[in-house]
Amino acid sequence: MKEITFIHAADLHLDSPMTGLSHLPKDIFERLKDSSFAALRKIADAAIHYHVDFVILAGDLFDEQDRSVRAQTRLRKEMERLNAHQIQVYVVHGNHDHLNGTWVHLDMPENVHIFGGKVEVKAFTKPNAVTHLYGFSYEKRHVMENRMPEYSKKDGADFHIGILHGHHEGASNHRAYAPFRLKELMEKNFDYWALGHIHKRAILHENPYVIYPGNIQGRNKKETGKKGCYLVTMNQLETKLEFIDTASIQWEQLLLNGQEVNQFQELYVLCQRAIEEKRLPGKGVLLSIALQNIQLDEKELTSVRNGELLQALQEDEREEDSFVWPIKLEVEQSFTWDRSQLEKESEFYAELFRVSDDMENITGSISQLFEHPTAGKFLPPLSEKEKQELKNQALHTLVSLLHKN
Repeated sequence: MKEITFIHAADLHLDSPMTGLSHLPKDIFERLKDSSFAALRKIADAAIHYHVDFVILAGDLFDEQDRSVRAQTRLRKEMERLNAHQIQVYVVHGNHDHLNGTWVHLDMPENVHIFGGKVEVKAFTKPNAVTHLYGFSYEKRHVMENRMPEYSKKDGADFHIGILHGHHEGASNHRAYAPFRLKELMEKNFDYWALGHIHKRAILHENPYVIYPGNIQGRNKKETGKKGCYLVTMNQLETKLEFIDTASIQWEQLLLNGQEVNQFQELYVLCQRAIEEKRLPGKGVLLSIALQNIQLDEKELTSVRNGELLQALQEDEREEDSFVWPIKLEVEQSFTWDRSQLEKESEFYAELFRVSDDMENITGSISQLFEHPTAGKFLPPLSEKEKQELKNQALHTLVSLLHKN
């Protein structure tokens, strides 16, 4: 029976600067900076171990359009390893590493096949099967048009695989680069769609599979959980998937209920136990902890809020190779207020709530941050839900401070 095996990965973001994390201990920060390269190495290891026919890299191999020499060198090294095992690699470039960027150019080995700015077809041939792969690389950073009309099935192959770095309309809050509808993909009658751009793993459709593998290494506290790629085995009857974890450092969030805690020592032990449960052999974890229902006296609560508890927990992890490093520890606000009651008590509150209700979009209030020439490059656009949460948090903080004073 005719069969192919391949690895589908996307959003490598090699040499990502890990902005805002330089406060971490030097050894942990260095591991984090190297984590995208470690993840790339695991992809190559898996490809060699499973003797795959080829690897698909569906966009954003590099973090920025200038493609650092360090990132290109590390990529080339892994591609050479694959070439030594006669494993082909099919690459599309995305919005972060588009073809029109400026960089010191390093050639890739002959097994790396890069798609151009127009949708094209590349053929992979083995003794008993032919595969057609379809895709395009971004010629510029902002590709806002739908490119699906350019995809057209070409006869002469046993398997047809579409590669697309783009935005599934209605399914994510990412910018709508190369937008598409699922129906459009189905109409192409391909056997598999290898997607990229969305960093959260998702299977949009089965039979045929339409898959976002997510990025290969989490880069911030929003990108929690396992990260990696898919090993795909496809024959003319079925397609099998196996997820391969590639991240050397994993981001996690934890909500701890401290209702039974009466002393600082008890809270410390509670956090220690929770941290131990998050430990992963051979992997580091960066953990954000939120404490709920804490009933300590004011002196002990101050030792939590001023960072002493966080420092004590971090000290326990300094010598751990499989560390669980608490990067943030906060006590959830327990202050509650009744809007209608405050409006009755003061015209000031009534006016405050009215202004808040009229503020339909907070983007203008923080536009200087998003328009900053440096910071703006690293800030993803806010979803409507995130905008509403930000507005609600700001209102809650303001009312809490006013009440306290």
